[in-house]
Amino acid sequence: MAIENGVRAIEDGVATDFTATMDYGGYLALDTLLSAQRPISDHHDEPLFIIAHQTTELWLKLALHELRAVRACLDADDVRRARKGLARVKHIFRTLTDQWSVLATLTPSEYMEFRGVLGNASGFQSYQYRAVEFILGNKNERMLKVFVSRPEAHDMLAELLDSPTVYDSFLSFLARSGHEIPQQVLDRDVRKAWVEDASLLPVYKAIYEDTAAHWAEYATCEDLVDLEDAVQLWRFRHLRTVQRTIGFKTGTGGSSGVDFLQRALDLTFFPELYTVRTWIGA
Repeated sequence: MAIENGVRAIEDGVATDFTATMDYGGYLALDTLLSAQRPISDHHDEPLFIIAHQTTELWLKLALHELRAVRACLDADDVRRARKGLARVKHIFRTLTDQWSVLATLTPSEYMEFRGVLGNASGFQSYQYRAVEFILGNKNERMLKVFVSRPEAHDMLAELLDSPTVYDSFLSFLARSGHEIPQQVLDRDVRKAWVEDASLLPVYKAIYEDTAAHWAEYATCEDLVDLEDAVQLWRFRHLRTVQRTIGFKTGTGGSSGVDFLQRALDLTFFPELYTVRTWIGA
């Protein structure tokens, strides 16, 4: 490609007339996307705060899209495609974890100059984050009242509350694959948050101690552990970013802030997959 006076020529085959065809901006609806940042203060750093949270919501939208597909693939015994989806969601959360480093450049004094304009708006109210939590097993019916004023969000969470989780679908897949999943586990009330069930530990112990015979199940277990680790690292980075920015102040939505986020680290999606590690080889 010719370069003249430091300027690279446009190749002859490159499209340049989009009066009658779709271009990049049209396909991505960039006019809508790039006009969605609407600061309500004149502070230089408010766009950073808005964009960081908006991009988080875009990634959460994709994570939820993928997790719904993972659940459907497991229901169809298509474990290979389910594993691909789990890997993708893991990398989404790794990306979200790295993103906190950008928001962490916002110093406490800078944030306090515009924090007041946020009112009660808070990440606590992210319905997509709640949806991801629900489909992974951390269900909480009481959260629905936060979204009564947003019927679409409320209905989406209500649907996920009433639906099996990714873990429920995985356990049903294990049962269909010949593993002795207790019937009370398969018949559990899916509206309830998952709590550790020791009756599953012999099943997982057998899988982990004979990976050659149970490779698909074993590999999917490790994918689930990878995903949980990625989510927990994201939660921890969230906590540390909040702590370095506002210390132990109350959150804008009325939560206890850092203390609230600290308690979230105690929530787990697939507890048996961690507990079984003590059993392996014992």
